[in-house]
Amino acid sequence: MAFQEHMDGRSLPFAVVNKADGKIIGTTRYCNIDSANRRLEIGHTWYAKSFQRTGVNTECKYLLLRHAFEELEAIAVEFRTNWFNHRSRNAILRLGAKQDGVYKKPPYRSAWIAARYGGIFDYPIGVGDREKVAGIRNE
Repeated sequence: MAFQEHMDGRSLPFAVVNKADGKIIGTTRYCNIDSANRRLEIGHTWYAKSFQRTGVNTECKYLLLRHAFEELEAIAVEFRTNWFNHRSRNAILRLGAKQDGVYKKPPYRSAWIAARYGGIFDYPIGVGDREKVAGIRNE
């Protein structure tokens, strides 16, 4: 499914690589890409347990957001997560996102209650604003 979405231009997957040893420690992607309206979602993210709550997610999301707004010229970036996944919901809030909706039965999952977050930042972000944007040093 992910490969087909990429081929159809609806997603762009990324591998997250540890600089120290070159090993893949996770993945994330741009998904639900709507080029006509300059919108996309960041999601389908996972990290190896040993890299969770280390700041890797914050750094990756910063880079993805910067790229989406500055290079792709997106005007809106969304995040979605399972309502009961408090760890992910808190991580999204720490990025500066605001919850702006709840899907009780999203079209892509029949058993989920998903929270939607959007309207992230006023761009552009200066290099010196990196930690302020992330809001934290470690997750």
